[in-house]
Amino acid sequence: MSGNFVDYVKICCRSGKGGAGSAHLLRNKLTPKGGPDGGDGGRGGHILLRGNRNVWTLLALKYRKHVLAGDGVNGSSNHKFGADGEDIILEVPLGTVARDAETGEVEFEITKHDEERVLLSGGRGGLGNSHFKSSTNQTPRYAQPGEPGQESWKILELKTLADVGLVGFPNAGKSTLLSVITAAKPKIANYAFTTLVPNLGIVSYRDGRSFVMADIPGIIEDAHQGKGLGFRFLRHIERNATLLFMIPCDTESIRKEYDILLNELQQYNEELMHKPRVLAITKSDMLDEELKGMLQSELPQDLPTLFISSVAQQGLQELKDLLWTTISEYKAIDQAREEDHFQGWGEEE
Repeated sequence: MSGNFVDYVKICCRSGKGGAGSAHLLRNKLTPKGGPDGGDGGRGGHILLRGNRNVWTLLALKYRKHVLAGDGVNGSSNHKFGADGEDIILEVPLGTVARDAETGEVEFEITKHDEERVLLSGGRGGLGNSHFKSSTNQTPRYAQPGEPGQESWKILELKTLADVGLVGFPNAGKSTLLSVITAAKPKIANYAFTTLVPNLGIVSYRDGRSFVMADIPGIIEDAHQGKGLGFRFLRHIERNATLLFMIPCDTESIRKEYDILLNELQQYNEELMHKPRVLAITKSDMLDEELKGMLQSELPQDLPTLFISSVAQQGLQELKDLLWTTISEYKAIDQAREEDHFQGWGEEE
């Protein structure tokens, strides 16, 4: 699985050049001096990205280092337009971010199924000489050349789109939880960094509703500086609606571990601090009520906390209820903020 998961590719793209306009003058036995009738050249082919909900990785582009679109066809006589160059459409997973390789500037993000965005535009076709005729220039013998295509290196990055992102140190029980409450089958073993790629699972909820959960590879202290698996997978947390922190009950200090995880996210991207958070204390089948009460003083007070056990199936329904409520509230606020933005933009206009 890990060899098939690709979330970063760098490709060289070249769009098609436009076809030249025709400088033809109409001549036949009936019309010896018919005037200009040159057609326009065709547009060069674009390179486009199209979102596809059934694609989960950028694997198809890993070994495709050069993407070349077709050139436009030249115009011809009798006002015949040249054909447009062949567009190249690259199917990418939802959450793919396109950026310029030289400047690092983010150009756009694909977030919806069948959404299409132009990664590199083809050159415009040249105008035929029929466009340049006038009362003082009745037989123009020139036409426009087609515009050249563009060539550029582009970086495509996948940021997993999920409702809930699991945040925790290696071996915190994230993969076990995902395997229990979804149909996903992540690798589970008793050693650190078992999970090497993000795993997605769909959690079934009441009344046929569901939400998507992502198991992000374990974070360690100074991950934002590249330690462990580094910040390679921290980007997948950016697109999650809710962050579920998972800390085992037998850890040395729950509060300290939570603060380290929170600091890593803050150092990587300050905006992650605005996402709703939930804390799950895992492996809680080892605790009785008295021990749970003793741990209460050590728990962070600024977020909802639950004791769960994936193996013993304890607290999982309560966790689903809490996550669903948190996700719904976040999306409602996000949607209201978006509507206010568009309403304010319309008033400015």
